[in-house]
Amino acid sequence: MKSGIISVALLALAALPSCGPKEAAPVKKDMCVQMYSARSILNHDNYGDILKEIAAMGYTAVETASYDGEKGLIYGDAPEVFKQKVEAAGMKVLSAHVSRGLSREELDSHDLTAALAWWDKCIEVHKKAGMEYLVTPAIGGQRDLKDLQVYCDYLNEVGHRCKAAGLKYGYHNHAYEFEKVEGEVMYDYMLQHTDPELVFYEMDVYWTVIGKASPVDYFKRYPGRFRLLHIKDEWEVGQSGMVGFDAIFKNAELAGLENLIVEIERYNHEDIRVSFRESADYLLGAPFVKATYVK
Repeated sequence: MKSGIISVALLALAALPSCGPKEAAPVKKDMCVQMYSARSILNHDNYGDILKEIAAMGYTAVETASYDGEKGLIYGDAPEVFKQKVEAAGMKVLSAHVSRGLSREELDSHDLTAALAWWDKCIEVHKKAGMEYLVTPAIGGQRDLKDLQVYCDYLNEVGHRCKAAGLKYGYHNHAYEFEKVEGEVMYDYMLQHTDPELVFYEMDVYWTVIGKASPVDYFKRYPGRFRLLHIKDEWEVGQSGMVGFDAIFKNAELAGLENLIVEIERYNHEDIRVSFRESADYLLGAPFVKATYVK
């Protein structure tokens, strides 16, 4: 009889919830990755498999850096096929770096007809791919403020066409935009002469620091203009100590941040997958980085 009572008691205890330590759930954060970061290992035939590896590290979305404007292909695939491969890898199509610079003749004549026709096709293709943002990664060829104003007008018109198609359009900086053109800091001139309703800025925080400027100062001077941030460092994210990521993310709301995008241009490791993982682990473990900035 006593044996039966003990057995029942043990069964009851086993049914009670455990009071011991539980394994913490994996941290999840919205983190996009710029596919250019994987350029040394990624190609048309394998990008779907490479994205599966990257997704397993915690990355959730992609920003592209490959567009064939003549054929309308993204990484060598039709936009619908590209979208399918990204989603099959467990990721989301978010943004694209696409560019159509202006020639000297176009800058002098202000005739943007051919350039805007290129953009009309580009917008159509990337809309099919499920993009939310299109970003011009750089401009060039401008010699003075007159040329720079032509570019600002051009960006505004592209932004207008993107908005009409339901996309958001932005500009990505390097370090040279913090140099002066006829006494004006190029980046400030562009921010002041593009319409906030049509053109946002994807600040590359690393290149901003290299340009001897403060990301947070720009957030304060132009609040709400920086919907995307390129989170980048000298090597893997968070390892140089030269980019104040804590201050940047603490001012993310002021910036207008909607999505963060990791870009790795240089690596400390022969296997770049280690660099992807270290960068992801830094952001996943950083208490100042929120789970999402999506509005």
